[in-house]
Amino acid sequence: MLSKIVLSTILLFSAFISSSAQTLTPLVENITASFRGMSTVGKNTVWVSGSNGTVGYTKDKGLTWNWVNPQGYEKYDFRDIYAFSNKEAIIVNAGSPAVVLRTTNAGKTWEKVYEDTRAEIFLDDMDFVGKQGYILGDPIDGKFQLLKTTNKGKTWKDISSNYFLIADEGEAAFAASGSSMKMFKDRLYIGTGGKYSSFFNYFPKGLKIDKYDVPIWSGESSTGIFAIDFWNHNKGIVVGGNYTQDTNNQNNILLTNDGGVSWSKPNTPVYGYRSDVLYLTENLLIATGTSGTDISYDGGYNWKNISKLSFNTIAKSSDNKMIYLTGSKGNVYKLTF
Repeated sequence: MLSKIVLSTILLFSAFISSSAQTLTPLVENITASFRGMSTVGKNTVWVSGSNGTVGYTKDKGLTWNWVNPQGYEKYDFRDIYAFSNKEAIIVNAGSPAVVLRTTNAGKTWEKVYEDTRAEIFLDDMDFVGKQGYILGDPIDGKFQLLKTTNKGKTWKDISSNYFLIADEGEAAFAASGSSMKMFKDRLYIGTGGKYSSFFNYFPKGLKIDKYDVPIWSGESSTGIFAIDFWNHNKGIVVGGNYTQDTNNQNNILLTNDGGVSWSKPNTPVYGYRSDVLYLTENLLIATGTSGTDISYDGGYNWKNISKLSFNTIAKSSDNKMIYLTGSKGNVYKLTF
């Protein structure tokens, strides 16, 4: 009898959450930049980065903002950012020359900790677990570029020739949200696109790299995997599609339950191209893109569109109570349930 009561309570709570309205509230609007990088620290701090050398942060959940653009980098496009605290953050730009900048005083000054002046260099994503981090770049000479740090980004080592992430012809990565690469505990997961879409499962300690085909929309330079997230080593999700046809949802989301070896379509897909996706709980997920935002309450198997507003990136506070989205019109929003 007790188990039935508990089950009924869970079902009623789930039904209430599923039927409750979601609200998007603007925190920042009309900054002259396209925001694609976003990183949260704890419950209150959010950092954002984007084009026109724009970097900003809030320490009070978005009520007030500080803009700390690095001097001399006004034309750079900082596609990704990772923050360790209110004062310590790292940014990486897309394009050549590639630079990685680091601050330890809340953006008052920035130190250049890495630079690559090759014309073909293009860095896409950055992620950390603890002091260890990686930066992913588009292929050069048939292999994806990979940088590694073990000291919170103070120094970086190019390991592209040590651990080959072999790219097929016409295969690349995307810097749409800084989310096509994901560090998860002892693994590094990478999603690609272009002519082919693939998934890399990189296990550094075991010196092992597995590459699997992913049957998401691909074949053109504008198609493929744009973001990935994992709940555990087996359960994960990829989203993407074709950013030039952002309302087309023919094949732009897939799920895996075996660590990327195989992929399956959800029952009800997201409602268009999506550049970012995030697990809030094992069953509650958010996906967003230029044609809107979707929510799933059943682990990604069925999706409901909750907004047509255009965004690029999603992030969450450490307690899962604050959800943030950034977009190409210099905007930052919060999502509440």
